[in-house]
Amino acid sequence: MPAYETMPFHLETERLILRPWAESDAAEFCALLSERGDGTPTVGHIRTAIAKLLTGTAATGIALLPVQRRDQGDFIGYCGLVIGRATMEEPEIAYELFQSVHGRGYATEAARAVLDAATATGRKRLWSTVGTWNTPSLRVLEKLGFERDRVSTEDSGEVAWLTRSLP
Repeated sequence: MPAYETMPFHLETERLILRPWAESDAAEFCALLSERGDGTPTVGHIRTAIAKLLTGTAATGIALLPVQRRDQGDFIGYCGLVIGRATMEEPEIAYELFQSVHGRGYATEAARAVLDAATATGRKRLWSTVGTWNTPSLRVLEKLGFERDRVSTEDSGEVAWLTRSLP
């Protein structure tokens, strides 16, 4: 397996800061996940999930990072790299933001910063998997240069698999 550089864990854009997880993110992370409509996880469960994310980051050198607005300092979601349905060599880019901040370009801005960070690790390609119903996410990926590879059917419905080569 080729050796990759560690992804930077603190990224800044014009409007956003992506940084490592803190235990204080647990309540907001719970609220974000509850927007999926599958119920609300407990703060204790989310604290455990955050600890696993931090352990995974230390082991893999890639990270899913909380996203906060620079001007307000509020947690608005997450964006980063995960192994997910992909591999260590070609990880997935993942993002999820509160519905209240959709449509403002934050997902595209955060994901562009993560693309740059992924390029800096020496990787050559990224994946993303998105429900085919999720038109806004598919538009974000299209803006970032991702192209559809295939569609699979899972328990949750149809999933589009997209790829993007890195410079």
